[in-house]
Formats: sequence, C-alpha cells, structure tokens
Amino acid sequence: MFIRNRYLPPFAALASISLVAGCGVFSSDASGDENPIVVGTTSAPATLDPAASWDNSWELFRNVYQTLLNYTPGGAAPEPDAAESCEFTDSSSTVYSCTLREGLKFSDGHTLDATAVKHSFDRIKKINVNGGPAGLLGTLSRVQVKGDREVVFHLSQPDATFPLVLTTPAMSIVDPDEYPANALRKDGEISGSGPYSLASYDEGKKAELVRNDNYKGIADRKNSAVTIRYFQQSDEMVKALKDKEIAVIYRGLGAADTVDIEDNAKAEGLQLVENATTEISYLVFNPSDPWAGKAAVRKAIAQVVDRPALAHNIYKNTVEPLYSMIPRGLVGHTTGFFDDYGNPSVSKARQILTEAGITDRVPLTFWYTSDRYGSQTKPAFEELKRQLEVSGLFSVTLKSRPWNTYVEGYQKGEYPVFGRGWFPDFNDPDNFVAPFVGEQNALGTPYDAPEITGKLLPESRAESDRGAVAAQFEEAQQILVDDARLLPLWQGKQYVAANEEIAGLEKVIDPATMMVMWELYWKTSW
Repeated sequence: MFIRNRYLPPFAALASISLVAGCGVFSSDASGDENPIVVGTTSAPATLDPAASWDNSWELFRNVYQTLLNYTPGGAAPEPDAAESCEFTDSSSTVYSCTLREGLKFSDGHTLDATAVKHSFDRIKKINVNGGPAGLLGTLSRVQVKGDREVVFHLSQPDATFPLVLTTPAMSIVDPDEYPANALRKDGEISGSGPYSLASYDEGKKAELVRNDNYKGIADRKNSAVTIRYFQQSDEMVKALKDKEIAVIYRGLGAADTVDIEDNAKAEGLQLVENATTEISYLVFNPSDPWAGKAAVRKAIAQVVDRPALAHNIYKNTVEPLYSMIPRGLVGHTTGFFDDYGNPSVSKARQILTEAGITDRVPLTFWYTSDRYGSQTKPAFEELKRQLEVSGLFSVTLKSRPWNTYVEGYQKGEYPVFGRGWFPDFNDPDNFVAPFVGEQNALGTPYDAPEITGKLLPESRAESDRGAVAAQFEEAQQILVDDARLLPLWQGKQYVAANEEIAGLEKVIDPATMMVMWELYWKTSW
C-alpha cells in the first residue's frame, strides 16, 4: 500500500529526455466495441478554444484536436502526428520546418493545410489571452507557409524545446473558417482533426466523443466512442464507478478513495493502475498584496509549512513532499527549500519576521479551487491553515471558487495567496520554470526574473542535449527559493481506476499526464 517514511531526506534524481522527431506512423484505425466507454473526471474544461487555454482543458483537446507532433504510448520523444516529418533545418535551432501529411481534413470536412497551421499559431499570439498559451510561444518570431503542406517556424533565438511545445494541445490546429483570427470562438463547438469529434457538450457535465472518420495521425484507436462525465467531488465519481454508471476514472481521485480501491479492488470488480508523473502542487504569492508581497512573510511561511504532514495526514502518502519546482525525475531537480529551511521550525520563522520588523500575527487569505484538483484540496488547505495558525505567527482565512471564476480571479490579481496544480506541458525542466516567470506567464501575475528569462533559459534552450542543462536549472531554482514567490508542496502520481472489463489502462496516460482516450477498450471487444 502507500507506506513511506515521512521524514526521509529528499534526494534529487536526473533524467535525460530525447528531442528527436522522426518519421510519421499512420494509425491502424482498428475499431472497438460500439458502446461508448464512459470516463469520469473532476477536470472539466474551462474553454473549448485552444487559444484561450493553458490549463486542464487540454485533456479534452488532446482527443478532439490534433497537433503537429505527439507521443506514441510509452514514448518520451515527440513523433509526427498531423505532420509527416519535422526537423530543425539550421545549425542554430532557430528554424524548424514541418511537412504535413497528405489529405488532412478537419472533422467538418474542410481542408487542413499549411495555411490552417499558420492561422492557428498566429491567432494564439494575436488574441494573447492573459494567462493563456501565448506564453509558450515566446521564442516564435513568425510562421511561414511554403505551398500547401510545408510550415516553417522562425525563432528569435535558439530553442531546443520548441518541438516539445508543438506537442502541447495549446498548439492544436483549428479550422480558419470556424475560428476567428482576432477573437475566441464562442459558439461552444469544436472543429478539430483529432481522433474524435465532439458530438455533444454539456458544459461542466458531459462531453460525448465519437470516432472522427477524417482523422489521419498517430493514434491507433481501440474504441469507437467515449463519453466523459465531469464531477465536482471524488466520492460522487467513485460511487458512479462502483455503480457501473462510469467505467473509468482519471484525474481527481481522492486519496482515501485511492487506498480503498486498491485494498478492495478484487472483491468489487475494480482495478487501479498507478502511473508515475511529474504532477506538482504549489502555492503562489501575489507580490502586489501588502503582506504576501513581503519576502519575510513568504520565507516565514516556507519555514513553517510541514510537507510530510500534509502528504501523510491528508493525502495518505499518495503524494510525496516536494522541495523544488522541478520535480524528481527531471534534470535540474534540487532540494532547495529543504536545504535552505530544513525541517519546519516556528522559532526560525519568528526570527525571520522579527528581523523584518513584523511582530504581530500576519493576516492572509488563502484561495483554492473548489472543483479542480479533487476532494483533498479543501482538507489540504485546512491543514495548511492549521499549521500556520498553530505557530502563532499567522491568521489565515480560507476562500474558494469554482475553477472558471477562480482562474479569472488570480489572473486579475485578486488573491494574496492561492493554490495551483501543474500538470506538465511537456516533460522537460524548462516547463517547470519558464511558465511561471516573466511578464507573460501561466499565472497571470508578472514575475520579473531577468537572470532566469534573459540568461539561464536562453542558455539552456540552446542545448539540444536536454541532459546537459542541469547547471542552468539548478541556478534558476535557487533564485526561486531566494524569492519564495512560489512554494512547492508535493509531487503526485496519476491513478487510473476502472472496472475489470476495461483494458488499455497501462498506456492511457501520456508524458504530459493527459489521458488518450483511444487506448481504452472493452476486454470482450479487442
């Protein structure tokens, strides 16, 4: 079961990720049972337009839109999807060229050509949604079309991570006839070229996916239809699984439910598959807030927070304490917050505040989302409140909102301190640093870090061997520790639960921790 020593010291782990993009692999288009597989999740989309989303809306996008590059099951390197081939065509990693497959079409029958690809990228930058995916395209200078099938990306500086960016669902290719160049699509429809079409969508409740017969790409579909049901609470979702109202659960499975399913799987006709991921949870401090904007307050909180207690008492050891923004398993992971702060200490925290002239309890409001990260989120924030208040140094008020309005709030700078989860866009250390710093970041809160954005990230992106960038990311992380504007809490794992009639669970989670629905199938139909 989930048993770990709560106070083992953290250790760093290194891994190297290849960035080679080779030849395309066509789908076998094998079909499964006609009955839809019903999947439950707590991760409902915030939007249906890729130009607006840098969040878990991507999980739906992965299945209904298509990107130039994607991953095969179990693969770590990008491979062509809508593209037939992609490669850097210069020696400095500033010109990246992709040739599309022949005969591509959107689900509505419209042609998908190089002009559609250019349109998709140009609109992301032009619409420039606050906290949206334009931040991923910081090095993209312009997109060039050569004929019907060739697209050339010109970068403002060397960027070996650009092929990884192309795998993200934010870079989904959209139909120029349906998606305006200067505005988001607002009719609640999707015109993509992915493995599935969106047959119907009931916001916050259900998405019905059916096989897209126009699809040509990397996915080898093992079923004909999937229905995704969106839940707000983990316990409701688990009940639906046990009552056979749904067949699979991904994202949002509560800790107690995870342990219960593992303990009783055989008796209840269920199965639980654990997938190692680089999912993290962290706190964000708003520099504009009169209290959270003080470095001493942030550092005192960092000195008090007890991550092992949070992981053990609330998450039942289904997560592990994390002491840097880059998780274990990636190049550049450190234990910076443990190295600088050690074990939780009220006396050290009091000293930090006293030296800054702060002697009264610090009043702070902590915000969390009520319906995004599973039923453990509220208890986790209650535990953080307890830890801080029992120190006698802080007075904490907790507030929450549903995800859609929650996002709007932090993008407007309304929250002094707020919680976020991060499911990687791609498994590279760059994606655990770059999205959070600079004027345009995923948090909607500018973070001026010139040493990182002007020196360390460009240096690392010029290196095609991603195993050779540890020094830059270790230095970047120390800057983050010194600022303490982002406070990592834990690193999780992705659990997929299903009834015993479902197969394909070992392959359904891609490197960005998103479920690829096409790998699921009924055991009796394959």
